[in-house]
Amino acid sequence: WGSPATACLDMKTFKILWQRRDLVCDHFRGAGSSPIIFRNLLIMNYDGADTQYVMALDKKTGKDVWRTDRSVDYKDLDEDGKPAAGGDWRKAYATPHIAWVNAKPMLLSSGAKAHYAYNPVNGKEIWRIEHLGQHSASTRTVYGHGNAYIPTGFGKGELLVVKADSTGVLQDEDAEWHVKRSIPKKPSLLLVGKYLYMIDDGGIASCYEAKTGEQIYQERIARKSGNFSASPVYANGRIYISNEDGTTFVLAAKPDFKVLAENKLEEGCMASPAIDGDAIILRTKTHLYRIAK
Repeated sequence: WGSPATACLDMKTFKILWQRRDLVCDHFRGAGSSPIIFRNLLIMNYDGADTQYVMALDKKTGKDVWRTDRSVDYKDLDEDGKPAAGGDWRKAYATPHIAWVNAKPMLLSSGAKAHYAYNPVNGKEIWRIEHLGQHSASTRTVYGHGNAYIPTGFGKGELLVVKADSTGVLQDEDAEWHVKRSIPKKPSLLLVGKYLYMIDDGGIASCYEAKTGEQIYQERIARKSGNFSASPVYANGRIYISNEDGTTFVLAAKPDFKVLAENKLEEGCMASPAIDGDAIILRTKTHLYRIAK
């Protein structure tokens, strides 16, 4: 639950094995990001209004292993020397994850106004790319073809594509390619083979050639598509995308834009779908569904 509590429960007995309530962070609008497990570590982003860091705990004991503060200069202090907007522009909501780059693990973690790569074993920063015009990153960086694909966040969002084996402090001009139009702020990207798919918050679906950045298509998913917060998922040659009105659109995972089906659940979806074998699991605002043949 972010700074209020982090706990480890036994899945058979539901006994609390350990808990932490001392990790300070003003989440302001809510924590947003989820924890991940890597080997013996539980890794979490803490991008709050007051403090911003990445933390790794021992997953068996809950004890600190490493902590790394975000290194970007936010350049947002007002005339009184305090963060503007109460620190809201320092907030971020993205979930980190592990990519294997040149056979070594790399922690990809997005914060506000910068996006980072760390050594997950010790928390040492490997590179960061700064983008001070955007804030409140909410999507996960996607890795593939040697590249990190990074939606920059709220503001005039942008997609930056960076060589994942970079080092040091990077700027926009260091990107392999970038796109400024119809970039999602909440839904994450989807990399399937050589194509990068995305749906922006307003319902514009796009497909790019992942290595070159060539745009394959960009289409409105439906005449009245609604708003999107959930991330698209891929299964069996199809892409499933749920909107906040409860409609799940099924697209062909091909370089030709084609909507195969629309399926409606009345309550609306904010959470991303999950695939379980031949079934799809959907969490609406009021119910949990498992749908299969």
